[in-house]
Amino acid sequence: MRVFKQISVGFALSAAVFAVQAADVTGAGASFPYPVYAKWASEYKAASNSAVNYQSIGSGGGQQQIIAKTVDFGASDDPMKGEDLEKNGLLQFPAVIGGTVPVVNISGVAPGQLKLSGQVLADIFQGKIKKWDDAAIKSLNSDVKLPSADIIVVYRSDGSGTTFGWTNYLSKVSASWKADIGEGKSVKWPTGQGGKGNEGVAAYVGQLKNSIGYVEYAYAKQNKLAWTQLQNKDGKFVQPEQKAFAAAAANADWKSAPGMGVVLTDEPGATSWPVTSATFILIHKVQDKPAQGKAVLAFFDWAFKSGQKSAEALDYVPLPDAVTSEIRASWKDIKGADGKAVWQ
Repeated sequence: MRVFKQISVGFALSAAVFAVQAADVTGAGASFPYPVYAKWASEYKAASNSAVNYQSIGSGGGQQQIIAKTVDFGASDDPMKGEDLEKNGLLQFPAVIGGTVPVVNISGVAPGQLKLSGQVLADIFQGKIKKWDDAAIKSLNSDVKLPSADIIVVYRSDGSGTTFGWTNYLSKVSASWKADIGEGKSVKWPTGQGGKGNEGVAAYVGQLKNSIGYVEYAYAKQNKLAWTQLQNKDGKFVQPEQKAFAAAAANADWKSAPGMGVVLTDEPGATSWPVTSATFILIHKVQDKPAQGKAVLAFFDWAFKSGQKSAEALDYVPLPDAVTSEIRASWKDIKGADGKAVWQ
């Protein structure tokens, strides 16, 4: 399986020292940010000699593990609701912004060549459009040779924040999808087959001719998959790229939702990518092991200060300084059992 081979190999090498360092921290959750978290972990290890072991298991698993206190931090692309944060004693903050993209495996179709609208995309994933030469697809792609072949849909089989963002978007652009399927970390898919993680979906689409799936953009690039253009809310067809993700997030009101849990799908703007999202970190407000909590915050403090170039190189969008300042201010609420803040 050729999924992030270079990144994951480097990450595995640093994993060998995790068990022997007291300041090492563990995290688990969303696969959407795994490429940038792995890169940050490698660079942070070199800068601080402290290791961060992050496991890409899906947003649902990340939420479950942090609630169970089996990891030092959880990660989710599906922002947790205020009542659930309160119930579980968790603090949530965004870490980075990225984009989810449709990827296809169609002979002769190059990355960025195929155009899709939100409605057509919803109809494909709902099983209403069954062949690549359907009139609805051809009407958007008069210059693309499309086969008369059955479309193979690939979706996430695990509880996934990427799926939450994807189905949230489809619910916004298709009344039929909203009524019949809805949104969530997992849904009852009407057609297709499932792959585990962004890694699994990328692998299946790479292997299956005439397939379509959805992955975080870095997975599409690293696996040399053909992504598509999407028509955005302003009616413009746009390519997935960092500036399009940044445009979608430009007017985000981070204070409008508990835990800064802003959803960035189907945002207005001529250059906005329609399926943009932030990914979030979850950490307990009361730390049984304050040194571990401080180590988690030290890692993300370093990432906000020193990880921007690495994030950009992987086509993520770093958070603005004003947002990271707000995040650091919120860390005063993370305390040890003695009531003392772990981050000064």
